[in-house]
Amino acid sequence: FKLNGREVDAAARPFDTLADVVRACGFTGTKIGCEAGDCGACTVLMDGKPVYACLVSAAQSRGADVQTIEASSSDPLAARLVDAFVAHGAAQCGICTPGMIGAALGLLKRSESPSDEDIEIAIGGVLCRCTGYRKILDAVASVARGVDIAIPAAGGLVGERAANATARLAACGAATFGADDAPAGALSVRVIRSPHAHARFTFGDLEAFRREHGLDAVLTAADVPGANSFGIFPNTKDQPVFAEAHVRYRGEAVAAIVGTEEAVHSINADAFPVSWMPLTPLIGVDAALGDGAAAIHAHIPDNVLTRGNLRCGDVGAGHDAAAVTVEGAFETSFVEHAYIEPEAGFAVATEDGMQIAACTQAPYMDREDVARVLGVPEAAVRITPTACGGGFGGKLDVSVQPILAVALKKVGRPVRIVYSRIESMASSTKRHPAKIRAKASADAEGRLVAYEMTGDFNTGAYASWGPTVANRVPIHAHGPYRVPNVWNRTRAVFTNEPPSGAFRGFGIPQAAIANECLMDDLAAQLGLDRWAIRRINALGNGDTTASGQVLLRSAGLPQCLDALKPAWDKALADAASHNATDDRVKRGAGIACMWYGCGNTALPNPSEMRVTLARDGLVTVWSGAVDIGQGVSTILAQIVRSALAIDGTRVALCDTVGDTGTTLDAGKTSASRQTFVSGNAARLAALNLRAKLERDANAPAGAPMRFIDGAIVVGANGERRVPLDAVLEGFGRYDPETTKLDENGQGIPYASYGFAAQIAEVEVDTALGTTRVLHIHAAHDVGRAINPMQVEGQIHGGIAQGLGLALMEEFIPGRTENLHDYLIPTAGDIPPVTTHIIEDADPAGPFGAKGVGEPALIATAPAILSAIRHATGVTMRRVPVLPHRLWEALQAKKRPT
Repeated sequence: FKLNGREVDAAARPFDTLADVVRACGFTGTKIGCEAGDCGACTVLMDGKPVYACLVSAAQSRGADVQTIEASSSDPLAARLVDAFVAHGAAQCGICTPGMIGAALGLLKRSESPSDEDIEIAIGGVLCRCTGYRKILDAVASVARGVDIAIPAAGGLVGERAANATARLAACGAATFGADDAPAGALSVRVIRSPHAHARFTFGDLEAFRREHGLDAVLTAADVPGANSFGIFPNTKDQPVFAEAHVRYRGEAVAAIVGTEEAVHSINADAFPVSWMPLTPLIGVDAALGDGAAAIHAHIPDNVLTRGNLRCGDVGAGHDAAAVTVEGAFETSFVEHAYIEPEAGFAVATEDGMQIAACTQAPYMDREDVARVLGVPEAAVRITPTACGGGFGGKLDVSVQPILAVALKKVGRPVRIVYSRIESMASSTKRHPAKIRAKASADAEGRLVAYEMTGDFNTGAYASWGPTVANRVPIHAHGPYRVPNVWNRTRAVFTNEPPSGAFRGFGIPQAAIANECLMDDLAAQLGLDRWAIRRINALGNGDTTASGQVLLRSAGLPQCLDALKPAWDKALADAASHNATDDRVKRGAGIACMWYGCGNTALPNPSEMRVTLARDGLVTVWSGAVDIGQGVSTILAQIVRSALAIDGTRVALCDTVGDTGTTLDAGKTSASRQTFVSGNAARLAALNLRAKLERDANAPAGAPMRFIDGAIVVGANGERRVPLDAVLEGFGRYDPETTKLDENGQGIPYASYGFAAQIAEVEVDTALGTTRVLHIHAAHDVGRAINPMQVEGQIHGGIAQGLGLALMEEFIPGRTENLHDYLIPTAGDIPPVTTHIIEDADPAGPFGAKGVGEPALIATAPAILSAIRHATGVTMRRVPVLPHRLWEALQAKKRPT
């Protein structure tokens, strides 16, 4: 067949797909995210038409003309699409970008003037979990309309819309993800997993099985040379690499087989010699907390992993003195991260130990756990992050890393592993399901006087990030409001379900659904406008939180609400006008607010950064901060460029971002901390380097500098010249100022908070129970927008995930373990988004900035629920609001009480 313009002869096995063949030919820009035609990441052109390469058999390509993303180097239309994606910020993690461009290219080759609807339909079969699709639609439309594409200049200062530093690599298909590379001759590893949620098991003759199938090794717990356990915190490393005689959730690893790819993947997993003795699983927190419930872990007899608590004032007296009190019970489900890149990586031996390359959000945490599993010093393990095709918290826990380490140790040859989509979804962590009861009270003017909440969070079979969720939620659960009397309590509860870990918000999205619903209840009881009651109670500069922290600065919720007021008034008027003429399809407007502490909760949270200046004027940021699509690499370069302030230099990230062998520990990429914490570390490193130059030149602080011909020229008139005879280095370390919380949650848990308000406009078909979101208005206080284009992209992406949480996403173990049955929003589900970037600068942040990654999501679901209630009069307290649930609630509303 013809591949990107040249004739190719390829040998293919009977069940190989076109995706397998083009990737084997070296064109790894064609990504595989599902192998089932569900995600569209493998979209290529075959005879000019977009096809899912994972569904086209290799034989079907005989004689065909196939074009992959790599042809963008010679196809002018494809090249324009690449430029447009870079210019519009339409590529974040980049795993879906080649497929998106392929789908768009097919449309533009057959249609000279496609409509917006045509574009939406064309890319509708390609899933993106990062961008929220709006910038992708804009990018394709700009090419379709022949608009001049202005690509931002390489680099950029703080406040400029600089192009994402990794966008072009991603858009051209050149970014190397976990499945895209492996050492020559690497053996394949395949994990054997439990089909039961709770069972005991025994193995048969593993050695006979190995010989029969020509395998190099069969791995079990007996092959783990160190501790057969890993986890997030020193006292919660409770999850085994391979289970030992007892599994606690469906999908748990019990063994792995190692051999050639053909040998490993030709084996029917049912043939593996293991005998199962199923036990009754504890499903849901009620079962796990019930009388007589068996202990999932013997050392925790009541199945409560940890408890969280925040208490201030006298909540009982507050309720008693109130003019109105409301309360309710709320429930959320498991939510799948659904990153488009399944977990993958490889391991090789090195002179000092081993190197593991894998998708990750936390390389230094990976190193710690792998060293523990091997029983070696951390210095013997090097983690080199690959490009990360989405994370959202799901790649904070180790996945393939310890298995690769054990396999390499056993066989002594390079090994690689690539999870299937089903395996990824069955084995990875989820958003915690929650069961929440909450109660709120206000005085006659609408001022909050008391709030209390109890929440049980299903942490699944192992601890993962359960302690973080249980301790973060009480601080935030009453919302971004002044409340003098608060008592919030949480429990993280073990069950026989998938481990629940970190997922964009660490439990705050669940708590916000309860809190914001009760704010609407209070407004209804008092006859107040829903915007007004929030504005009355909004935390602002100078206010004190329920944990006793005075917000001296950068508490911009009042400004966020004020920015949305015109849109709120219009949305209410538009809904009233529509509803006066339509008895079936009803419109509604909803509003919700949020706040979120950036970084770890009342714990050390440092980042270290190194910056070098070479003799050719190249400034290199040696960054350990993993970029998972949120754009931290771009942000750090902008911060360093602005802090260093040396004209004529070029700023670039090192080629080994996050490599534990060449960079310092910048901490994990989570908790909306990298811009705030690592951005500060980078700023301090740049200032440290500048101070050395000022010292060498005997120049005052802040003196003008520029690079000319191998030297730094200092002063407005070039008064001094400092030759660059060697590489100069600057070092920075930043750890936010927090304090340990007491038993009532009092103290300073975070140095900085993000604030936001969002409005949702929806349309509900009351006959079908379906909900369509028409528009989202989002106002976010980000302190300072280091890169406004990336801030918008984070807001769009968070809104898309919040919409999924509200309306469609519900992971059911054993039933929704693929992207066909588990639904995430497509381009057709995401409405127009109007963003308002509020800059209430935080002096503690780099140039005033703070995080936006998680704040982008938290207000969306409660705003949509508020809008559904406005449209229908029905209050939904369980998410997702699937059509049958809303329909049943609408029918119940019609029945006489």
